[in-house]
Amino acid sequence: MARTAPQAHAATWTEVWGDEFNGPAGSPLDTSQWIYDIGTGYGTGEIETTTNSTANVSLDGNGHLAITPLRDANGNWTSGRIETVNDSFAAPPGGELEVTASLQQPNVSGNAALGYWPAFWMLGTPYRTDHNWPQDGEVDIMEDVNGLSSVFGTMHCGTYPGGPCNEPNGIGSGQRPCPGCQTGFHTYTVIIDRSVSPEQIRWYLDGNNYFTVSANQVDPTTWANAVDHAF
Repeated sequence: MARTAPQAHAATWTEVWGDEFNGPAGSPLDTSQWIYDIGTGYGTGEIETTTNSTANVSLDGNGHLAITPLRDANGNWTSGRIETVNDSFAAPPGGELEVTASLQQPNVSGNAALGYWPAFWMLGTPYRTDHNWPQDGEVDIMEDVNGLSSVFGTMHCGTYPGGPCNEPNGIGSGQRPCPGCQTGFHTYTVIIDRSVSPEQIRWYLDGNNYFTVSANQVDPTTWANAVDHAF
C-alpha cells in the first residue's frame, strides 16, 4: 500500500495495491493476489512446515488475516508463509515507496513463546529468478522473536558471509520496544526514499521513525543491487 504516514517525506501518495482481507471467516486467501510458500527449511532454522491449509492461513471474517501455528499430537508444527503475486513494488527514481500493514504479534510469552518469529518483509524481485541473497536485497519491516513484545527492522544486502552489510545479521535497528504489540494491532511501515540524496530506507512504528539506513553506509553498487529495483 502507499498511504499517508506521519513524518513521511512525500506530500501525496497513490495507493498501488492493497488487501483488506474481507470475506467470510475460514475463507482462504485470494490466490490471484497471494502465493502460499509451502514447505520448510527456508534457511533460518525453522522446524515448522508451512501449508495452504485454512487451519494455518485464513480470513477471520472481521477484515483480518489469521496466520496460526499449530502443533499436532506428535509434536509436529505447521504454520503459514505467504507472498504477493505482484512483484512490481518499487520506488521510482526521484520518488518513494511506502509499504505498510496493521499487524498484531502473537500473544504469547515466556517458555511458550520460544521459537516464535513473526515477520513482515520484502525481497528484491530479482531473487525470484536468480535466488541471489543477500545481493538482491531484503527489507525486514517487522520481526520479533520469542514473544519479547519488541520490533526489529533490518536491511540485508551485499555478500554472505560478512560483506558490506555484515551478513547474516544485516544492517539493523536492534531490538526496539513495542509495548502493546502482542495484545493489539499496530502499524509497521517502511519507506524507500529515492527523492533524497543519499537515498534512504526509513522504518516506522505507528508513524514514528525509529530507524534509518542511508545509501552512503555501503558502496553504490551494493545499494543499487539491493534497493533500486522492485520488490
